[in-house]
Amino acid sequence: MRDICKLSAVLFALIIINGCRKSDDLASGLNASSLDLATNATPPNIILILADDIGYEIPTYTGGQSYSTPNLDYIAAHGVQFTEAHTAPLCSPSRTMLMTGKYNFRNYTTWGTLDTSNHMIANMLKKKGYATCMAGKWQFDGGDASIKAFGFEKYLVTNPFNVDVADDGALKFYKDPQIYEKGAYWPDSKTKGKYGDDLIRDYMFNFIDSNAGKKPFFIYWATNLVHEPFCPTPDDPQFATWNSDKKKSPGDSVYFPSMVAYEDKLIGQLLTKLQDDKITGRTLILWLGDNGTTADIHSRWNGQIIGGAKSSSTEEGTHVPMLAYMPGRIQTHATDTSLVSLVDFINTIGDAAGTTIPKNYGTMDGISFYNQLFGDYSVVRPWIFCHFVGAGKNETNPLYLRRWMQDHTYKQYDSVPNPGYSKKFYNIVADPLEDHPIANNQMTPQEKQISKQFLNNMKSLH
Repeated sequence: MRDICKLSAVLFALIIINGCRKSDDLASGLNASSLDLATNATPPNIILILADDIGYEIPTYTGGQSYSTPNLDYIAAHGVQFTEAHTAPLCSPSRTMLMTGKYNFRNYTTWGTLDTSNHMIANMLKKKGYATCMAGKWQFDGGDASIKAFGFEKYLVTNPFNVDVADDGALKFYKDPQIYEKGAYWPDSKTKGKYGDDLIRDYMFNFIDSNAGKKPFFIYWATNLVHEPFCPTPDDPQFATWNSDKKKSPGDSVYFPSMVAYEDKLIGQLLTKLQDDKITGRTLILWLGDNGTTADIHSRWNGQIIGGAKSSSTEEGTHVPMLAYMPGRIQTHATDTSLVSLVDFINTIGDAAGTTIPKNYGTMDGISFYNQLFGDYSVVRPWIFCHFVGAGKNETNPLYLRRWMQDHTYKQYDSVPNPGYSKKFYNIVADPLEDHPIANNQMTPQEKQISKQFLNNMKSLH
């Protein structure tokens, strides 16, 4: 499949996605499948799960050897595992691409903030008649007004407003969490001794109960796990006495494996919930990570030690695990090696729901991978593009700007003010850490053509 999906310079010249096509062009109506979800009388329920700071090396099913992920492994064995999903190096830019279907140069301005003139997946599905729920880390600022403006009717969230996450104690995700609902934070008495992701899970399950069998629902479940601060979960004996006001320290990474296991446990609980409610076959689950693993973490993967590379634009910082699951409807135990970008999800979810992206959403950048769920690879993404401006004070400094385009083998950085990246070209299979850029006089004729085509493609993405 990798060889099939690799595109020669000639193919790149034929398939140019210049980022200027409108949503009705990109929300493609691909070849119908005999198992087409959208042709059923009732559109499917859709649960989009975004795990925080889980890189490709973490799950066992990808080759991870340091952690226990039996439920993710089960989904991989009974659904579709995507081996080439790519994100931005940090969560806020990634989430903006995921939920709006646009590259960051179009609508990303400030860390943890998104202007409500934009539209999200929930806006599209609410218009289609879906019940909508936001469960977990919001990280788009604006609280109640913003969450509702982006199409979510029900919500229980952490991080409802933009705060300085560098300030220890500014956010509490886990024990004694800061939980926000109906325009206000829950009182401390309601969250004392509780675990944030448990409360969010329970809220989501109640939402499922209230809608199952009545109308299709969409849930965006953005787990806090496994983001820092590293701390014990309810399955650890240390949880009962853990001080949630404790300043984070490097030694706390001892709890990282338990946090990975708890993320996996929550996924297993969701699978059980859907089975108990007898809606497993009517619910499409999409699960993925938002960026690479925290840099303090080192994990064994396929016999190698892989360092977490969150914030890095290398493969370790942007290559994430991704799964799709809907037993009896989509492929089982399938491995999809075609490229997937975060901007593709709104198109794919629209196709699954039997709707299109409204024209007033403006210029969209996604390509649906919907038919790939059924084994149809007649249309695949030819390359991944990312526009990344860093975080915090770096966001206004052009020296921190990184723009690149890649396929399965090669990666080309754009001409940017940042001297560490400008116009550099890599073979990311042979050099995944990007230690050895290929000079122009060392490129093969094919590599020169690919580099030139990537640079030309990126000129239109401004």
